[in-house]
Amino acid sequence: MNIQKHATTITPLDKYNQELLNNVHPSDWINPTPAELYDLVVIGAGTAGLVTAKGAGGLGLGLKVALIEKHLMGGDCLNVGCVPSKCLIRSSRAVADMRDAGSLGVIPPEEIKIHFPTVMARMRQVRTKISPVDSAMSAKKVGVDVFFGEASFTSNDTLTVKGQTLRFKKAVIATGARAVKPQIQGLESAGYLTNETVFSLTELPPRLAVIGGGPIGCELAQSFQRLGSQVTLFHRGNHILNKEDNEAAEIVQQALIKDGIRLILACQMSGVEKTAEGKIIHFSCNGKSESIVVDEILAGAGRQPNVESLNLEAVGVEYDPRKGVIVNDNLQTSNPKIYAAGDICMNWKFTHAADAAARIVLKNTLFSPFGFGKYKLSDLVMPWVTYTHPEIAHVGMYEEEAQAKGIDCNTIKIDFDDVDRALADGETEGFLKIFHKKGSDEILGATIVASHAGEMISEVTTAIVHKIGLSKMSSVIHPYPTQAEAIKKAADTYRRTLLTENTKKLLGILTKFS
Repeated sequence: MNIQKHATTITPLDKYNQELLNNVHPSDWINPTPAELYDLVVIGAGTAGLVTAKGAGGLGLGLKVALIEKHLMGGDCLNVGCVPSKCLIRSSRAVADMRDAGSLGVIPPEEIKIHFPTVMARMRQVRTKISPVDSAMSAKKVGVDVFFGEASFTSNDTLTVKGQTLRFKKAVIATGARAVKPQIQGLESAGYLTNETVFSLTELPPRLAVIGGGPIGCELAQSFQRLGSQVTLFHRGNHILNKEDNEAAEIVQQALIKDGIRLILACQMSGVEKTAEGKIIHFSCNGKSESIVVDEILAGAGRQPNVESLNLEAVGVEYDPRKGVIVNDNLQTSNPKIYAAGDICMNWKFTHAADAAARIVLKNTLFSPFGFGKYKLSDLVMPWVTYTHPEIAHVGMYEEEAQAKGIDCNTIKIDFDDVDRALADGETEGFLKIFHKKGSDEILGATIVASHAGEMISEVTTAIVHKIGLSKMSSVIHPYPTQAEAIKKAADTYRRTLLTENTKKLLGILTKFS
C-alpha cells in the first residue's frame, strides 16, 4: 500500500465542508496496492469519470477498475458548479418572489432582509448531503480502486500516480475543464473570483462585476443581484446569451435589467487596478473610455480543458490546448486503447452530457468486441437549460440550423400569456417554440422560456428520441391547468393545419352517416 496521505482543503472549513471533504477527499485515505492489470483505468472523478468507473465496477463481472482523482470527487458539478449554483438560485428566487408578491395581492415587507452567510451555509449543507453518492467510499463499495493524486501516462499501457504504476487494457480521460483566465491587464494582481472560488464566499460583495454574459455569468449575476449585490455584467457581444434563440435571450435580458443589473455590452475591458476604494475596471464603449469601482470581480467567460500534466504525448493522444482531447464519434482518441468523456473533449459541457457520454464509453470500451456495435456521440439528443429566471431550455435544432442543413422547417409558437396556468401564476413572459419538418409532424427541436422550462423540456426530448410526432402528442392528456399544457397547445395547433378544405368535405360526409 502507498502510505502517503492526501491533504486538501476547502473554505470555510465548517462542519459541512469538513464532512464534504471526508466524503470526496478523505485526509486519511490510503491508496491501494495496484492490481497487476486493470481492465479500465479512469482519470478524473467528476460526473463522466464516476459514471464510467462505478458503472464498470458495479456490474458484478469481476472487472478490475481504477479511478484517479487529484482534487475532489464529484468534480465541478457537486463542488463548484451545478449543485452550489442552484442553491444560490433558489435563495435568490425566494427574494424575487417576495419582491413581486404585491401583484398577487400579498404585501411584501418594506425591507426584505437577506442573511448571506446563512444562504451560503445552506448551500454547503445541501452539497454535503448530496456528496455521499460521489464519495470515495461509494466507489470502493462497488469494487473500484480509488487513487488520489495526479495521473501521468508513461507508456502505451501504463500510468503513474503518487509514485505507483498502474497497467491497463483501456483508459478513459475524464479530467474536465476549468474557468478561462481572462486576459485583462491588472486582473491577476487585483484578484478575481471564478466558479471555483465564488462559493467559498461568506460575505456578500456590495459591488460585483461579472465578466461574461453566457449561462454561468447570467445565472450568477442575477442571483447575486437579487441577494443584495449591485451587479455590473460585462459581455463582449451586443446581447447576452447570444448562442440562444434571440427572442428567448431578449426576455432574459429584460429580466436582468428589471432586477437592477447594469449591462455593459459590446465593450472592451482595458484594465483593472486595485485601490483603497475598490477594484477599478477600465473599459471603452464606442471609443469612449469609462470606469467603474467594484469590490469583487467574477470571471465567467468560458472554460478550458484540463490537459496539462497528463503527458498525452507519451501515448500518442492528440489534443488541442483550447478544445481538449480530440476524439472520434465513438469517443475514442488517436490511441485506440484510450477514450475520453465529458468536458475534456466535448462541446456540450453539461453534467447530463458527461453522464450520457460515460455510458457510451462503457459500451465502447468493454462491450464492443472487435469494434462491433459501438455507440455514437452524434446519436444523442441533448437538451440543455440556462437557469436564469425565467429559464431557457432547448433541445434539438434551431430553425436556422435546420435551414442550414437544407431542411424546410415550420415553427409553432405558443406565448405563455395564452396559457391559463401561466396567467394564474403571473408568469406570462415566456413562450414555447416547436420546430417541425415542413409537411410533416416530425419534431426537429424546441425552445422553452418559462420559470421552470427545464422541467418541461424532457417531454419534447422524449418525443424526439422516440420519434413521436406532433399528431401523437396531441392525443396526450395534460392535467389542467399546467404550464406544460403549452406543449399540447402546440401539438393541437399542428393538428389544425391538417384541416384542409378537402378534409372538411370528408368530415361533412361522415357526419351524414353517423
